Amino acid sequence: MFGRRSSANVWLIALPLIVSGTLATAAENPSAPDFSGLWIHPTLPGFEPPLSGPGPVRNLARNPAGASNFNRLVGDYNNPILKPEAAAIVKKHGELSAAGVGYPTPSGQCWPGGVPYMFWNLEMQMFQRPNEITMLYLIDHQVRHVRMNAAHPARVTPSLGGDSVGHYEGDTLVIDTIGIKPGRFAMIDMFGTPHSPALHVVERYRLIDNEAMKQAAERDEKENQRLPDYTNDVGIAVDRDYKGKGLQLEFTVEDTGVFTTAWKSTITYRRGATEWREHVCAENMHEYYNNKEVDVPTATRPDF
Repeated sequence: MFGRRSSANVWLIALPLIVSGTLATAAENPSAPDFSGLWIHPTLPGFEPPLSGPGPVRNLARNPAGASNFNRLVGDYNNPILKPEAAAIVKKHGELSAAGVGYPTPSGQCWPGGVPYMFWNLEMQMFQRPNEITMLYLIDHQVRHVRMNAAHPARVTPSLGGDSVGHYEGDTLVIDTIGIKPGRFAMIDMFGTPHSPALHVVERYRLIDNEAMKQAAERDEKENQRLPDYTNDVGIAVDRDYKGKGLQLEFTVEDTGVFTTAWKSTITYRRGATEWREHVCAENMHEYYNNKEVDVPTATRPDF
């Protein structure tokens, strides 16, 4: 899953430019909701089931508290959203993980992940301009560019990030993404759920009041594994004294090549108590999330 990576926590050298860009946003587009600032969702794998209706693949492996066991990613291949071929792939990945054998994921291979896979990122920042929104994700320098008030090209050239266009519907930011290329390690989630060229993802971002944020966070922590403040490798922490609004992403996934129906999930973001840090992906034998070395073949004597 995440064996082959390392991290380096450094100040983001572009911070002054980012701050000035944030200030410009309010002046250039005063009617847009303000989603600026550092947002954190400190759980893994991170997808929250909807309150009703079809939802994402969930982890069958649970910790003693009943939440997802991130060290064993055993996807529920019986989820009715999965077509038989996709269910078989999820089952295969789960059998490997249950046996303690890792399998390659985009983030574990220092490889870009498309949406919705990249939503597992623990930290996110959004910079709003009238014609473009830029989204930064903590892990692996992932950056997204969303063209505002534009249409998809008649012929989209597939890419790992896809083609994203956005617009505002009142206080909600809507982002529509197509053209996501099924790359070498491409998957929908950390359970290995595949996708086809038909993948279509619609994101809806809106601010929610503090009490709704807390309630959503409680539901999230019952489903997903919570990372303790500051003790994790990237040093993230939620601001426990924050009294303002939270940010909630609701996304809808459609892919007629893989799923029997469209399904939804949410990500609930809270304000961070730490500064933005840069997490660099590199070759590394240490599993930062499991605090042990990766099990790989080791020579008992030199080859020469």
